[in-house]
Amino acid sequence: MPLQLRSLIRPDATLELSLAEVPMPEPTHDDDVVVRMEAAPLNPSDLGLLFGGADMRTAKVSGTAERPVVTASVPAAAMAALAPRMGQSLPVGNEGAGTVVAAGPAAAAQALLGKKVAILGGAMYAEYRALPAAQCLPLPEGATAADGASCFVNPLTALGMVETMQREGHTALVHTAAASNLGQMLNRICLKDGVPLVNIVRKPEQVALLRSQGAQYVVDSQSPDFMAELTEAVAATGATLGFDAVGGGPLAGQILVAIETASSRKAKEYSRYGSTTHKQVYVYGSLDRGPIELARGFGMAWGVGGWLLFPFMQKVGPHRVQELKARVASELKTTFASRYTREVTLAEALTLEAIGVYGKQATGEKVLLRL
Repeated sequence: MPLQLRSLIRPDATLELSLAEVPMPEPTHDDDVVVRMEAAPLNPSDLGLLFGGADMRTAKVSGTAERPVVTASVPAAAMAALAPRMGQSLPVGNEGAGTVVAAGPAAAAQALLGKKVAILGGAMYAEYRALPAAQCLPLPEGATAADGASCFVNPLTALGMVETMQREGHTALVHTAAASNLGQMLNRICLKDGVPLVNIVRKPEQVALLRSQGAQYVVDSQSPDFMAELTEAVAATGATLGFDAVGGGPLAGQILVAIETASSRKAKEYSRYGSTTHKQVYVYGSLDRGPIELARGFGMAWGVGGWLLFPFMQKVGPHRVQELKARVASELKTTFASRYTREVTLAEALTLEAIGVYGKQATGEKVLLRL
């Protein structure tokens, strides 16, 4: 029977990760297809469900090399939020790619038979996956499953940031953790589309990396002159919207302050309420799970909120999403190319050594699951 990676929160405040045998999926509707999975990325967006808030420093492995079982302690503070999934063995993985090996009788499904496709829809860390043909993106001729495995989450997130900017009336962006796969992708989109972009990184070598890829504005958050450099970059681009992958700590507030300072330079008279320019930061990641720190210094025209890909897709509608997917397919090996530093099998993904790599969500250390 096919294997599927499962995540379970037990009542004793323990996380359990295992490989479960599941029935071979079949098309249950006329437009369903069955995909033999070949590759899936271990994205930060998958780790919340995978690890369930557990302290992975307590992780232990039992079982066998072929069927490992990982257990880890879940802090008491996390257990209340996990109540709705208590005792449920949940499949994991937002996206992946593989070959269609079975299809329902509908024309859309039959047209994909034998084709290599990228798919979105959850439960992708498995050997086989059944889903509607509409959730498949046929890969271009010559593209591999590894090329298409990250077709959706990062590309559509990056495109969604630019789309959100345009829909909300902003003209430039600030982005944190900008040397990530997603950050490099956003930089390529903005260069191609003529969108001014301020990239925030945390290491000098990441500054050099993005500059080598054509980025004009790159600032290092660890620099002693960070706020001055960020403010100058914001002033030069006119950015009034930020997307923050870090989440916790002072960075979201620092972006607001930089935008306020840059905007206030244009003010013709003093206002005790600050600039009338609306400043917005969307938090879309949780690299730092601590509190978001806002040291007020950015007037009254501001907002901090959350941003997620799937609500964005629902907001713009299926027609626009299809247009964005078509762009991803046409630029799969250029603008939307993903790079991986390591590949692991299902069983290898449940080793402490592999968890230590993809679990830290380090920039430039993206891991691909080979199925």
